[in-house]
Amino acid sequence: MKVTVCELPSERSGFEPAWARLVDHVATSESDVVLLPEMPFYRWLCQTKEVDPSAWRRAVEAHDQWLDRLHELSSATILSTRPVVDDGTPLNVGFFWEAAKGTVDVHAKRYLPDEPGFWEASWYRRGDGDFSLAHTSNAAVGFLICTELWFPQHARDYGQRGAQIIVCPRATPTATAPKWVAGGQAAAVISGAFCLSSNLAGTTAEGGDFAGVGWIIEPEEGEILGLTSSDDPFLTVDVDLVRADHAKTTYPRSVTE
Repeated sequence: MKVTVCELPSERSGFEPAWARLVDHVATSESDVVLLPEMPFYRWLCQTKEVDPSAWRRAVEAHDQWLDRLHELSSATILSTRPVVDDGTPLNVGFFWEAAKGTVDVHAKRYLPDEPGFWEASWYRRGDGDFSLAHTSNAAVGFLICTELWFPQHARDYGQRGAQIIVCPRATPTATAPKWVAGGQAAAVISGAFCLSSNLAGTTAEGGDFAGVGWIIEPEEGEILGLTSSDDPFLTVDVDLVRADHAKTTYPRSVTE
């Protein structure tokens, strides 16, 4: 199965050209699964602490409009997160999209930073803590949305419930990129699942600085199969999910409480 990760520009002026290149890459690579960054279809609102509910609503509308364009990524399963307003409550929700099913919401982000550049707990509310598996047409997938990567008990739980892929859509800064890659390796080893991550990239007019550096990591030893970069913002690897199923029978996944 061919999986694709990417880095996409956080600055809106560069997004459409990058999207067109991603569409071409996915078609040429014949990707089965494509992971997009965290809330990719609007500017990063959490850069500022001052909350503007009307801006959040515009972000919701922008993501809803882009959902109608996901079919441009061929017949792949698409995974990402999107802002929503659920009964008056703003949330950041992980979802997958498939042509036959449409948009399926899976998990609302639970662990939220609240610090310069990432005032997420100010902008939206925590999810209810339901870390359900997503059963897509081609894999069992667990979501660890950005900061959730640092709560590894969920990676282990996903693995014990049969996750073959863990996805980590991100909006993370340049200075901490190596730490995030290490976290992805740990999540893969803990769960016995392939770990995929896509991230925003570049600077914004509001002062944001995003690292890019998407990854694909294998489930047995946490080997990095590839990283994205500014020169190569799209990465596709052919993975064998049998490796994830087998990894769960080996150390340290085989150790039980």
